[in-house]
Amino acid sequence: MGRHDSSSDEEERDRKRDRRRRQRHRDKRREREAKSEVAKPNVPELNPSSDSNARALGKTGGVYVPPFKQERKMKEIEDKSSVEYQRLTWDALRKSINGIVNKINARNIENVIPELFAENLIRGKGLFCCSCIKSQMASPEFTDVFAALVAVVNSKFPQVGLLLLKRVVLQLMRACACNDKHQVIAAVKFIAHLVNQQVAKEIIALELVTLLLGNLTDDSVELAVVFVKECGARLQDVTRKGLNEIFKRFLSILHEGDIDKRVQYLIEGLYFTKFPKNPAVRPELDLVEEQYSHYVSLYHKIDPETSLDVFKPDPDFLENEKNYEELKKELLGEEEDGSDATSEDEEDEFDEKAMRIRDKETNIVNLRRMIYQTIMSSDDLEEASHKLLKIKLEPGQEMELCIMLLECCSQKRTYLHYYGSLGQRFCMISKIYQESFEKCFVQQYLMIHRLETNKLRGVARFFGYLLATEAIPWHVFSYIRLTKEDTTSSSRIFLKFLFEELSELLGIRLLNERLQYLAMQESLESIFRKDNQENVRFSINFFTSIGLSGLTENLREYLKNMQHLVIIQQQVEVVESESGSDSFGSESDSESDSSSSSYSDSDLDESDREKRKRRRRG
Repeated sequence: MGRHDSSSDEEERDRKRDRRRRQRHRDKRREREAKSEVAKPNVPELNPSSDSNARALGKTGGVYVPPFKQERKMKEIEDKSSVEYQRLTWDALRKSINGIVNKINARNIENVIPELFAENLIRGKGLFCCSCIKSQMASPEFTDVFAALVAVVNSKFPQVGLLLLKRVVLQLMRACACNDKHQVIAAVKFIAHLVNQQVAKEIIALELVTLLLGNLTDDSVELAVVFVKECGARLQDVTRKGLNEIFKRFLSILHEGDIDKRVQYLIEGLYFTKFPKNPAVRPELDLVEEQYSHYVSLYHKIDPETSLDVFKPDPDFLENEKNYEELKKELLGEEEDGSDATSEDEEDEFDEKAMRIRDKETNIVNLRRMIYQTIMSSDDLEEASHKLLKIKLEPGQEMELCIMLLECCSQKRTYLHYYGSLGQRFCMISKIYQESFEKCFVQQYLMIHRLETNKLRGVARFFGYLLATEAIPWHVFSYIRLTKEDTTSSSRIFLKFLFEELSELLGIRLLNERLQYLAMQESLESIFRKDNQENVRFSINFFTSIGLSGLTENLREYLKNMQHLVIIQQQVEVVESESGSDSFGSESDSESDSSSSSYSDSDLDESDREKRKRRRRG
């Protein structure tokens, strides 16, 4: 009993101690809350639903505002110099610049540039730089297009081009510090194309290559190779001596052999690049004649001027907007003098064109919906083809049917030969459908990296069926370049499923026979390459890895002969060097030298024959 009483007393003391500790914590928390309430400024509650609180958040309060509401708010504000009106125009400027930059490509760049100059680029130069860098980081394959856009803007507003170059260089340095290889490659490509467009001076390129090859790693050498590939043609035109020094450095790296084999192959491939055939700027992107070139050192401190990306009230807002309006008229070539009637006629014509475009887009959407419903509601192949042929298509709309048929096929979890048979039937009906499916093949292969593995398998097997049944000609293979540099993981998976479908439908023997036709060799030389040993080995290894090594017998024979030719050429060079060293002698011994050289040549021929016999026996 005594022990039990003592243990209960201890538990009671522990409870009281815990109560006092919790009470002290409550008192301290109340004191802190009281102090914070006293020191807290009088700030209105941020409720995104109210306009005043949305303005207090700095942007739109995190809530999407439709364009028509934003325009209505801007019209309701009478004081055009107020902070509220300036903030609304800032948001509209940001959205407009982002939309213009995101929709640009090589085809529409000349039409989009006037839309961009219609916006106040002096006020929104920070927004323009942010949008260009983000879009280029997301899509590095369109780097030359973004560089061309920057070049045009830089020709009119050099301060914008300088700001963007500073930020790209700073982005490269930060990505290198964080070991973010994707961003580093994107930034390197952007700088290379800015050098090509003469926005950046060529000394930046030499500094960057020197920096990359200073501390040798596999990644730094690979980045240097990528950079030289992108702007080598420009460097060859401007500073040939500097480019030669770069290639000497690459050659010394190869001789040292301290880097990975894969990177060595990249350097070797760089020596086969013919820069005169690969111009620095594509003709459709060469839009500027005179350019302002800027220099930003990689070793100096750079100010990115991030304050330009944030809204700030402008006391001279109306005056600056008026000045840019006058500048815009000069840039776009607009005439101030013009009657109201002509402006109204132009507006009417613009409205009519817009209505036509909307009607055309609506018709295409309705047509695609009808084709999709017809395909999905049909029970068999005969019914689907009969219903689709009843649909009245205007000239040029055959492509829409091919696209929808391919889309329906790719949406299935497993490939169905139903879609391949349907595509084959339309190819046999009209040559127009055959040409449309050829265009679809090229487009799908160019955008194959956007497809998931399941969709990629369906598309590859669909085209494999069309090729196996000869619904489309086999010269479409000429658009495929099977090398390590020209393929990605997605394109190699696509080719794997494509050739597996062909071998499954035709059999390996018949497929090999078709690939040996003389009429098809020109179309297949880009897949079964015979230009150098590296590409030949890559083709052999690719088909061996997918279980179709039987298609590479000719390549293996060609590789053996190529190696024998290299060995024979080396032996001939050795013989010529020895004969050249023995040719220096007196004139009196010329006859004896000639007779001895003839005997020595015959001895060398016999020794070569003996060596070949031993190799064959081995």
